[in-house]
Amino acid sequence: MGKIILVTGGARSGKSSFAEAYAAKHGKNIAYIATAEIYDKEMKYRVALHKMRRPSSWKTYEAPYDAQQALLQAADDGHDMILFDCLTLYLSNMLCRRAAATELASQYAYVTERMEGLLQAGKKIDSDIVMVTNEVGAGIVPENALAREYRDLSGLANQLVAREAAAVYLVVCGIPVNIKKIAENLEG
Repeated sequence: MGKIILVTGGARSGKSSFAEAYAAKHGKNIAYIATAEIYDKEMKYRVALHKMRRPSSWKTYEAPYDAQQALLQAADDGHDMILFDCLTLYLSNMLCRRAAATELASQYAYVTERMEGLLQAGKKIDSDIVMVTNEVGAGIVPENALAREYRDLSGLANQLVAREAAAVYLVVCGIPVNIKKIAENLEG
């Protein structure tokens, strides 16, 4: 079984650049799972930046909805390292595609089920997986219910993945810190 490395941080913190460098350093045959869908010029620009940074030898799997299958396919195709960018965008895709739940408990159950499915797929393969996610809970409490729900569900998804991760890097101002290692040192 491969290991999961979680990379988190705020917008433009350098998390994707760090994740790409980590994958390049530790992998030989690298797959890139892209969860973004392009709906506007701004997202088109962001996707173009990511594509420019990636070596042409990396195989891209577009997976805005069925990332479990993309993980399994990338491993079957012989990739020893899989870069998954990004978990919070994947969550956003799931929530926008799904009919709105009437209660938050239903959304929590749905997100937990989908994240567990993603983690189970990761456990079935020998490839290492670097997962990029956004830390969205560090700001002010959003004014509207949908934004609060997304913030809370993102935090839940990040915790589920972090629990299974061998390392969790927080990237701030382009500087990665292995926070899981620090937590383990504090726990004794």
